[in-house]
Amino acid sequence: MTNRRRFLRASGVLLSLPCLETFAAPATTSSPRRRTVAINIGLGLHGPNLFPQKPGKDYELTPYLRELQDFRNDFTILSGTSHPGVDGGHSAEKSFLTAAPHPGSASFKNTISIDQLLAEKVGAQSRFGYLALSLSGRSLSWSRSGVELPSETRPSKLFEKLFLDGKPDEKQKQLQRLRDGQSIMDTVSENARRMSRRVSRRDQQKLEQYYSVVRDTEQRLQSAEQWEHEPKPDVDRPIPKDISDKTEIIGKAELMYDLMHLAIATDSTRAITFFSNGINAVPKIAGVTQDYHNLSHHGKDPEKIEELTVIETQQMRAFAGFVRKLRDTDEDGVSLLDRTQILFGSNLGNASSHNNQNLPILLVGGGYRHGQHLAFDPENNHPLPQLFVTMLQRMGVETDAFAGITGTLPGLELV
Repeated sequence: MTNRRRFLRASGVLLSLPCLETFAAPATTSSPRRRTVAINIGLGLHGPNLFPQKPGKDYELTPYLRELQDFRNDFTILSGTSHPGVDGGHSAEKSFLTAAPHPGSASFKNTISIDQLLAEKVGAQSRFGYLALSLSGRSLSWSRSGVELPSETRPSKLFEKLFLDGKPDEKQKQLQRLRDGQSIMDTVSENARRMSRRVSRRDQQKLEQYYSVVRDTEQRLQSAEQWEHEPKPDVDRPIPKDISDKTEIIGKAELMYDLMHLAIATDSTRAITFFSNGINAVPKIAGVTQDYHNLSHHGKDPEKIEELTVIETQQMRAFAGFVRKLRDTDEDGVSLLDRTQILFGSNLGNASSHNNQNLPILLVGGGYRHGQHLAFDPENNHPLPQLFVTMLQRMGVETDAFAGITGTLPGLELV
């Protein structure tokens, strides 16, 4: 009988490896470089201030969309969409990019987020397979095995990671760690191959899937070693100063947006997630006197909605600044905005009632025919994973399904 413990030991070597960023030599393909950014506003966006009344192209800009009026033809506003089976109020943040159902249940196990799928498929085209960012530590990025991946919250550390080369001895240590990892992969592969001669046909099929994971990890390790020999991009910027005050939510977000723009402009990554988490405190914004989380649970109180509108308008303005930087940056004669698709929204449709239906969703840039309001049924929502399928295909990933939902989003076309 095959020694199951021996096989699990071999598997354990692979599973215990740290999450490695994907590195590879620059792609030689002539196809344009495309990127994906996903942003979640953790405490939602007040629907009446965001969603237009009229569908189609001839809609009137709402208060929040006026912050993006210079880019009206560069974004599509979606209403009436949600992830099927995703409930649980704030717990749904876990499923914002995975669409895994019932995130609030005791038996919940998450699945892979769209950025991690992109990291697997196209991450080798840039130094970093992905960047997971947030304001307070929680992440939108989840591995294929359903593990939440750490996010970077300090702009100074992110800048160092992106643009500062380590000392020679530090680089040598990193190279040795990568080579050690490749040696482990060699051992794991050999153990699995030996076992394949002594297992059933069904187990051989499982082992073939296992080989695929091992081969993918080996390729990432090899690519990582290649990138360690390449200098990081040189940017004419000082290291940003971190903002320690958690109530400075707009300033902290703007710092992250600046670095996200630099990461894209230097082609350091093709996938970024940013979680703009809410706070249980009064943010330092003129005109706001109450706790942000409490304001999101406004209960239709006009005074609370007024202050909440101030906060969310500032958030939209900060986001518009990021969009503007991308639009004003040229790459091979094309705007970076045309090559960067941005998913901007929240896992909360109505934060006041912890409702996860009718999510506030914007798709910005990416080379689509924008300038429209795609209005789906607010009661019987359209499956949002179809947008994810569209976005994956835009990145060159050959797939027709995400989270068990097939097809692309109707009404969204390429230029």
